[in-house]
Amino acid sequence: MRIAVVHKDRCHARKCGTECITYCPRVRTGDETVLLGEDGKAFISEELCVGCGICIKKCPFDAIDIVSLPEELEHPTHRYGKNGFALYGLPIPVEGKVTGILGANGIGKSTAIRVLSGQLRPNLGNFDAETAWEEILKQYAGTELFDYLQTVARKEMKVATKPQYIDYIPKMFTGTVGDLLRKTDERGKLGDLIPALRLNAIMDQQIGSLSGGELQRVAIAACLARSADFYFFDEITPFLDIYQRIAAAKLIRDLSVSHPVVIVEHDLAILDMLADTVHVGYGKPSVFGIITRPKGVRVGINQYLDGYLAEENVRFRETQVVFEKRAHEKGSSRLDLAAIPAMTKKYPAFHLTVSGGTIRSGEVLGVVGANGTGKSTFAKLLAGVEKPDTGSIETSLKVSYKPQYIKGDSTDTVEMFLRSITTRFDTSHYQHEIVESLTLQPILQSSLDTLSGGELQRVAIAACLSRDADLYVLDEPSAHLDVEQRVKVTRLIKHFAEGKEAGILVIDHDIYVIDMISERILVFEGEPGTRGIAAGPFDMRTGMNRFLKVLDVTFRRDQTGRPRINKPESFLDREQKAGGEYYYYTADEA
Repeated sequence: MRIAVVHKDRCHARKCGTECITYCPRVRTGDETVLLGEDGKAFISEELCVGCGICIKKCPFDAIDIVSLPEELEHPTHRYGKNGFALYGLPIPVEGKVTGILGANGIGKSTAIRVLSGQLRPNLGNFDAETAWEEILKQYAGTELFDYLQTVARKEMKVATKPQYIDYIPKMFTGTVGDLLRKTDERGKLGDLIPALRLNAIMDQQIGSLSGGELQRVAIAACLARSADFYFFDEITPFLDIYQRIAAAKLIRDLSVSHPVVIVEHDLAILDMLADTVHVGYGKPSVFGIITRPKGVRVGINQYLDGYLAEENVRFRETQVVFEKRAHEKGSSRLDLAAIPAMTKKYPAFHLTVSGGTIRSGEVLGVVGANGTGKSTFAKLLAGVEKPDTGSIETSLKVSYKPQYIKGDSTDTVEMFLRSITTRFDTSHYQHEIVESLTLQPILQSSLDTLSGGELQRVAIAACLSRDADLYVLDEPSAHLDVEQRVKVTRLIKHFAEGKEAGILVIDHDIYVIDMISERILVFEGEPGTRGIAAGPFDMRTGMNRFLKVLDVTFRRDQTGRPRINKPESFLDREQKAGGEYYYYTADEA
């Protein structure tokens, strides 16, 4: 079976010579295999296409994908029209359990949830007319999903959803945090949710004035407060620190005792802690996606990182994600690049103290700590965006800064934006190192104001690394990125630091990212929102032990080298705490 997908947002027939039509062998023989539709976009006949791949290579905008699939995938669960995305398979919600979905962005996770929540009726690939529920149920007869979909067909399913993009919430609701939460409190649980998510201090604030982390916690609380038959959480971790992530995970675990919960999450440490089973989504983003049957959470995550699904006998990625046991033990012998001066910064309600230290040449320095302890303020001080009250930044040090919150409010294309920053855009080195590593080629002709959160994040990282600087400061580069993109960004940043002999400072709350990317670590302590103290830099073991002890969480490695959170009060958890080793259990890294 062959499917052809034309990415409408990338197809720009007015800017090209319609190479897809000109070079198609079947068109040259007189067949209408490729045409321009009424919307001015290319249309490919899957029946006439022979899959030669010439149009894919000739399209200057990478707008065409043609994929041959096994015959058993002849009937998709849902397809978005002719030359549109196709989804195969669905996750299975289970009463009393948290079901995780793990996969790249654009692989069909949100489509699957729309089907499960009753917002989208699966068409089984018949997009010319609405598919009757009788036909859909017949397709799923005898499967674990039959009873569930029958409830959806009868419109008896009430769903509570925490959306992925929380920045839309202020556009949909005006009023205070208290107004919103009281409106959604159908279970009478606000008394427990508000202190657990630390929302007491912002109950009287306007929704439109909240930070990203505050808005995320409000969105989680609003979803948890609703009375529903099925709960869905689409990325709970962006903008939350590790403390807040674990608090949210515990609340969702408590909810799952009596309700089926499905969660999409790219922070593997939190997904590992939270989920009971995992469905892996694989395929080609924006072309087709396949949702596997449920796997144990440890097995599912490890197979995903390995790129090979044993039960399906499918290798969907050529490279493995490997967690190294490198500088954690021995430290680094790099030369000092610049000094972090001892400095202070005071605001009316907040005071930051930095003890000072050094940044080394070719080093990636990780930064961890709770939200509200001054990490972003520290980044702004280094970048010159803010001025310290005492101490001074080295004026000869050139700094490139990627802020935490990114705005895509320009109509410039991605290519125009990057060209305005660097003269190296057309060089093969830049194309390979930046454009290919961040998978920017497909969106180069897209306007900045049309990009998704993940796309905008990758462009912002590219912009930061495109500038000529001695020190690069990236504030939460993993936000909105899927696991595959996080791994690519991690490799890019490490390779960039060593190749350029620059210093790179990365602030992030994803423990996996910090583990893979950092040689040393800065730990921010203090009282969130009131005072912050920057301690370090430390070697990884010392710094993470100091950080996790306050969090009261222990980590171990499994046989693959992957960090895993120990279950609270488990044998390993108690044993590591007794020995003061919060970061990695070293008995064969079991």
